[in-house]
Amino acid sequence: MYKRLLRPRNGFPEHVSRSLHSKPSLSPTQITTLPNKVRVATDPTSGYFSSIGLYVDAGSRYETSENAGASHFIDRLAFKSTKKRSAEEMAVAMQSMGGQIMASSSRETIMYQSSQFSKATGTALELISETALNATFLPEEIEAQRDAAYYELRELQAKPEMILPEILHSVAYGNKGLGNPILCPEDRINLIDSDLLCRTMADWYKPENMVIAGAGIRHEELVELVDKYFSSLKPRPSSPSLSPSIPGNQRSVPNPQIPVNILASPVNPVRKSLSRAASYLFPNTPSDSILDTTSQSPVYTGGHQFIHDSKSDFDHLYIGFEGVGILDEDIYALATMQVLLGGGGSFSAGGPGKGMYSRLYTHILNHFSQIDHCASFHHIYTDSSLFGLFASFVPAASGLRGGNTPSQILPHLVHQLSLLMYTTVPAEELLRAKNQLSSSLMMAIESRSIQVEDLGRQVLVHNRPVHVTEMTDKISLVTAEDISRVATRLFGPRSGNKPTIVCQGHEDVNDWQATFAKYGVSSHS
Repeated sequence: MYKRLLRPRNGFPEHVSRSLHSKPSLSPTQITTLPNKVRVATDPTSGYFSSIGLYVDAGSRYETSENAGASHFIDRLAFKSTKKRSAEEMAVAMQSMGGQIMASSSRETIMYQSSQFSKATGTALELISETALNATFLPEEIEAQRDAAYYELRELQAKPEMILPEILHSVAYGNKGLGNPILCPEDRINLIDSDLLCRTMADWYKPENMVIAGAGIRHEELVELVDKYFSSLKPRPSSPSLSPSIPGNQRSVPNPQIPVNILASPVNPVRKSLSRAASYLFPNTPSDSILDTTSQSPVYTGGHQFIHDSKSDFDHLYIGFEGVGILDEDIYALATMQVLLGGGGSFSAGGPGKGMYSRLYTHILNHFSQIDHCASFHHIYTDSSLFGLFASFVPAASGLRGGNTPSQILPHLVHQLSLLMYTTVPAEELLRAKNQLSSSLMMAIESRSIQVEDLGRQVLVHNRPVHVTEMTDKISLVTAEDISRVATRLFGPRSGNKPTIVCQGHEDVNDWQATFAKYGVSSHS
């Protein structure tokens, strides 16, 4: 009855019916490279607000023993005093825009981003240019951030879900390159000074390493603004000690069919990672970035580390393997694999759309009440990644009923990896994972800020934008055979890929080599 009331008697008009079944049109994204090689990219999607961002090829991955911790302090000191404004004047200007402005740093990118009323776009870019090019790093501001850095480290160390992924990286890659921590090491906090930060930024913030992206703004308008505020930036030769470096001989000619960082964090993995997935799809032409880093080329070693904590309510166990990098055709299958495994907390208010039918729910969380949290993770970088599972569980030492040791939990995790290799994923389960992956990506980019971040990262790494439909088309082509093949490639008995194991709690995991061997996982166990 209701359908009859809602549907026109003679059907929908032809143009309406056609629009309901058609794919969204590709937006006319434009890219301009200024004479100093700063790249400007825009998506003219209209709206009351516009978003802009500056994206720099820099981050903790490129730090050396000389400037370790610099990216953390550069992030913390963003939008403070500059050569033109005091910190107070900067704060007043930011608040007057009526929007949001922020900075953040990661292992491979430092970004400055703002969303504001369209009429305030020029002011936003002016503030970004000031803090990126003309920060003064006053001693009193640095001193204030030392206390903040100590606090952040204490907070990080008190939260296993935050500190253990950092430890996982250091065990997997050693204490350099991708193994460098995102936050400033404690023994470096008092060594950071204005001179070090200025030298690091002068070395990293070259125009070849920068992209300025905008959404909801005319291309010509943003190009004029960028020319106004960034034309003074000139290309400069790299210093041998501080320069970011990704070896040029390791940057293959990009394949236009391949993506990059589809999944990232174990915390709400689908939304967080997919919001940046489009940033790492390959273009038809290589990037103009000068990054060329022999010294920071990732060397995955794997390994095992135990952190004793007899006061914790839960024990925690992480197992990971090196995954594929952004130049690899298997990135879509691996992204689908993570969604297939899924996982989360033992209690979740919500239905199947939140991943309640994923394997780690149906195979582990719904059967073992002592496991409080179990999820997959995938941290992807330009030339490597970490893929695996983790679990938080009631320890046997607690004396509570159902408590387990890490050695009792490990087989459950390893078994899930073995199933990916030795059994065929049912068609319905695979389709559900692919649909969830695609829909999460599409919903994420409805955000204007995520839209502009994706655009900036795409152009920064690969010199062209990648539309969401291009990604979803590739996701739809993933087969059950792809899942099995990629799983075997990553952690099969002949893969040559060593596991990375991190355990925190009352006791360590014992005889893990035998467990891996029992399930036919990893040849270096």
